[in-house]
Amino acid sequence: MEIVTIHTAKTTLSQLLARVEAGEEIVLARGQHPIAKLVPFRTEERLRKFGAFKGIVTVNDEFFDPLPESELGTGQ
Repeated sequence: MEIVTIHTAKTTLSQLLARVEAGEEIVLARGQHPIAKLVPFRTEERLRKFGAFKGIVTVNDEFFDPLPESELGTGQ
């Protein structure tokens, strides 16, 4: 993570943004005091909605039956 002064950031903003797009994080400082951080923008992942597949996916009653011993690996 590189520290860049505000003056340098003003004159090289396009280059700094290109580096941020590539995944780098850059700290902006006023003199020796950090004041802000440039980070890549990431959209938030949407949470899955409960019941989204209702009416699309079905599970029959057989699904809840116990597995046969041959599939459990205990009946050898």
